[in-house]
Amino acid sequence: MVSVEAIRPEPNDAMATGAFRTFLRQFRKNRLGMLGAVLVILIAAIAIFAPLMITHDPIRIMVGPRLAAPSLDFLLGTDQLGRDTFSRIIMGGRIPLLVAFASLGSSLAVGLVLGLIAGFGPRWLDNLLLLVFDTIRSFPSIIFALAMIALLGPSLASVILVIAITSMPIYARVVRTQTEALRSSEYVAAERSMGAGTTRILAVHVLPNVLGPLLILVSMDVPAVIAVEAGLSFLGMGVRPPTPDWGAILNDGYSYINQTPWLVIASGIPIVLATLGFTFLGEALRDIFDPKLRKDL
Repeated sequence: MVSVEAIRPEPNDAMATGAFRTFLRQFRKNRLGMLGAVLVILIAAIAIFAPLMITHDPIRIMVGPRLAAPSLDFLLGTDQLGRDTFSRIIMGGRIPLLVAFASLGSSLAVGLVLGLIAGFGPRWLDNLLLLVFDTIRSFPSIIFALAMIALLGPSLASVILVIAITSMPIYARVVRTQTEALRSSEYVAAERSMGAGTTRILAVHVLPNVLGPLLILVSMDVPAVIAVEAGLSFLGMGVRPPTPDWGAILNDGYSYINQTPWLVIASGIPIVLATLGFTFLGEALRDIFDPKLRKDL
């Protein structure tokens, strides 16, 4: 016979479960947050299952139906090369999401490590890292992006690298500020007096307290990254043809806007929906994790 003690959950597990339930209860009360979560999940699902949803080859050139209007055969019409706009829009959603998650993920990881080192390391190292952060942020992001892409050449890797470099100082500064505040706290001093090492203090006490603000920042930065990627592709400095991309499709539509306005509309709507979805989601997370903005249960 199994005893009650054997099936009783650990205190940490119970606390984690209770915190998660509280988070879900607060999140469900935020209607815009729920709408944002639905939009984000929908856009991500379309990007993941895009090959199963397209009706034509998105890079196949067809001479006959060039600049065709929307119809049953071509739901969103065709572009100047006769390519199906609907299939290109569906497949084109993969590039912005890939750029957003790859660039922000790498900048978050590097910024987290450098921020922890700056906030918990010696003063001279902190000043040196701050100088590096300020130097990177002193350049206007768009000018820096254009200069880097001009040197490296337009490609998906160049766009990811540029966004990662320009975003990293923001996350590093946030982590540094949080780490410095926690460094002088009483429970960290108690841990040190008990012989805890720097690695344990950072992993157990500092890292869990800085992840919340970082997740909020990342969710709020995704729309900006999508806009930057679309803008670079619109200028011809993003992914190379014939790869489908929202910014490239928008550029094609702008060139023929008097003849085919549906190209601009079809490529603009996904960018707007993605921006709204991640913005609403980020604001909901901010309201939940920020004690000053947290609503009463």
